[in-house]
Amino acid sequence: MVHTFIPMRFVAFLLLMFLSFWPGEVTGQKNSITLVIDPGHGGNDPGHLSESSTHLTEKELNLKIAQFLGGYIEKYLKNIRVVYTRTGDTYPSLNDRVGCANNNNADYFISVHCNGNDRKAARGTESHVHSLSLSRSVALATEIEQQFSKRAGRKSRGVKDVRDLQHSLQVLKYTNMPSVLVECGFMTNPKEARFLNTTYGQEIIASAIFRALRTTIVNEHPSISFVRNAPELNLQYSIQIMSSRVPVATDQRSFKKLKMEVRRKELNTTRAYKYIYTVGDYNTREDAQKELDLVRTRGFKDAMVIQR
Repeated sequence: MVHTFIPMRFVAFLLLMFLSFWPGEVTGQKNSITLVIDPGHGGNDPGHLSESSTHLTEKELNLKIAQFLGGYIEKYLKNIRVVYTRTGDTYPSLNDRVGCANNNNADYFISVHCNGNDRKAARGTESHVHSLSLSRSVALATEIEQQFSKRAGRKSRGVKDVRDLQHSLQVLKYTNMPSVLVECGFMTNPKEARFLNTTYGQEIIASAIFRALRTTIVNEHPSISFVRNAPELNLQYSIQIMSSRVPVATDQRSFKKLKMEVRRKELNTTRAYKYIYTVGDYNTREDAQKELDLVRTRGFKDAMVIQR
């Protein structure tokens, strides 16, 4: 028998080449990365619907949130290319969406959806991965859920995989990179549907995904400079609709006509009016001012823009 000696340097080279082509779970040295954002549904497929005829369909909400996300990335990050599977009311097939990600050699794939359930009480966000064994996908999904909870104030239902759904999702199963499908809330829950149909709701959800992605890529690609020398993404203006001496429930009837989430804050003050009630979060005073007129026409004539 003839024994062939293979130099260890050659073995190491082969191993390095193998890892460089292994999909999804290994990063390589590069100067920039590509993100594919997939607004779910579109065209003749509206997705989930709310009980209100004045609300946007899921396909419309998905696109708005996706575009807010892409806008934040383009404004606050660099060295990241954003590719959309759709930018209008079209329906790319599931094969098209997978192909868009794989053919662009994307480093990350995020599919944006809103949920639905026969039970109107079902609420909260979810982030789906194909398998919990895919550590990088799980890490991104976990970060997104944490941001949904602490940044957007949503109830997180956690990270789920094929075993939870009991069927696979094509856009997660066949994409060759860390991939997450986010469910931004339940359109079949009246309160969450109202929240998702506000500019604030769409912006804060997109902001949460943005922050999760930023944390992930900075950690996973330390050799790339991502953050622009620009102000931190910080929604720092709100609209105050009223104040009170004693706490008032934020789900009371008079607030419902706003069709916006109302937040109550207790002030550290000796004044009689210790509680203020606000809606919206905005980057600039001008953005808040645009929505102030709408709030006033809905019954809160003394509403005003405040800095948080």
